Amino acid sequence: MNLDNLYKVLKDEPKFRLSQAQVAIWQNLVSDWSQVTTFPAALKEKLNEVCPLQIEADVHVAKKENSTKALITLEDGAKIETVLLSHADGRQTVCVSSQVGCPLGCKFCATGTLGLTRDLNYNEILMQVLFFARILKKENSRVSNVVFMGMGEPFLNYDNVWKAVKYLNDKQALNIGARKISISTSGIVPGIEKLAKEKLQVNLAISLHASNDKLRSELMRINKRFPLAQVLKTVDDYIKQTGRKVMFEYLMLRGVNDSLQHAEELSRLMAKHLYMVNLIPYNPTGVFKPSDRRTIDSFRRYLEQAGVEVSQRFTYGQDIDAACGQLANKASK
Repeated sequence: MNLDNLYKVLKDEPKFRLSQAQVAIWQNLVSDWSQVTTFPAALKEKLNEVCPLQIEADVHVAKKENSTKALITLEDGAKIETVLLSHADGRQTVCVSSQVGCPLGCKFCATGTLGLTRDLNYNEILMQVLFFARILKKENSRVSNVVFMGMGEPFLNYDNVWKAVKYLNDKQALNIGARKISISTSGIVPGIEKLAKEKLQVNLAISLHASNDKLRSELMRINKRFPLAQVLKTVDDYIKQTGRKVMFEYLMLRGVNDSLQHAEELSRLMAKHLYMVNLIPYNPTGVFKPSDRRTIDSFRRYLEQAGVEVSQRFTYGQDIDAACGQLANKASK
C-alpha cells in the first residue's frame, strides 16, 4: 500500500473519489481495488497497479489463541513483525514495528541481533494495523489499541511514526482514540521532548528494565548516551507539560534484575506522581531466562508496599516466538 501514489492517481479525478477510496481502505477494509464497486474498471486497474492493497504475510497463532503474529514481507523483500493481542475484556491490541531491525542492540531483544536495515515508511507501519483490522472485521470485531512496541526504536523514526499515528487516530481512517495508542522508547530524549509538544494525547512508555545505570548500560547500550538521570528528568518535564501518566516497562530477567535489592532501587526511582511500573514476564530469546512467578510476585509486592503503582503483564505467545524479532531472525537465517 502506498497512499502517496493513491493521492497522485486521484488528484485528477472528481473529489468524491478520494472519499470513496478512504472508505474502501479504512472502513470497508478491502484488500483489492476490484472490490470497490463504485469505481470504474480503468481506475480500479490503475490503482491495483500503483497502489496495491494486498499484504503478504505468514501468520502464526498461539495455542491459547490470545495472540497472533504475522511476518509481513514488504515490497523490497524486507520482513517485519506485528502481533495481535486478544484480551479477555474484548480489547484487540496490535503491536507494530517501526523499523526493519533495530540499531540499539539491547541484549535481551531478538531484534537487536538483526541490526538496522532501514526505517519503515508510514504506509508500512499502517499496513500492520490494516492487516489485523481486516481479519477482525470478519469476526465482527475491530482494532481497539495500538502499541509501538515491536521491532525498532520508534523515536529514531519519529516523522513516519507520527504520521502513522495521525492516520490511526483520524476519524476518516481507523478512528482509534489517541489514548488508545502507546509509543514505547528505550529513552531517546529528543523524541520524548518532541512528543511532549504534540497535540494528540498518546501514551508514553519507557523501556527501563534496570534499576541502576551500571546494569542498564550492560543490558541497553543506549543508556550510555542517555543515562537514567537524563531520561527521568525528561520524563518529569513531559509530565509537567502534558499531565499524562508514563509507564515504565520492566522485563523480569532471572538472576539479572529481579532481586529485592533491585526492587528497592527501583522503588526509589519510581516513587513519583504519574509514574507507573509494568512488570513483564520475559519471553525467552535464548540469552536470558524469565523470572519465576514467585519472584515476580515478591518483586511486585515490594514495589506496592513502597507506594509505587504497579501493573503486571501476562505472557503472550511463547509458542509462536512472540518476542519481537524472533520470527524475522528465523526468516533471515
